[in-house]
Amino acid sequence: MITGLDHVQLAAPPGSEGTLTAFYEGVLGMVQVPKPTALVARGGCWFEAGTVRLHLGVEAGFRPAAKAHPGILVTDIDAFAARLVAHGADVSWDDALPGHRRFHSHDPVGNRLEFLEPLC
Repeated sequence: MITGLDHVQLAAPPGSEGTLTAFYEGVLGMVQVPKPTALVARGGCWFEAGTVRLHLGVEAGFRPAAKAHPGILVTDIDAFAARLVAHGADVSWDDALPGHRRFHSHDPVGNRLEFLEPLC
């Protein structure tokens, strides 16, 4: 009965929307999409790129998860990693997943992100 994944939600601290927008749009190249009017008062922001939808929701007492993360497929992973490094983001390569090249990074509020590219 499951047909797909609509979105992944990550938590964020109150007041971080501007910083998140600068990162997800300016660094990752995603597009911010408007939240439905009924949800705007909750804060946070939503982003899309291709079929990837990330929702950043405001959480009082926010603490980034140490392990949980979305796995985001990319092309030209070396150039993508270089882009993050050029913007001051951390990049930690991991070769433990057969058939893929991948690295982990963090957004400005500490959410862990995995970027991977299948090997041809």
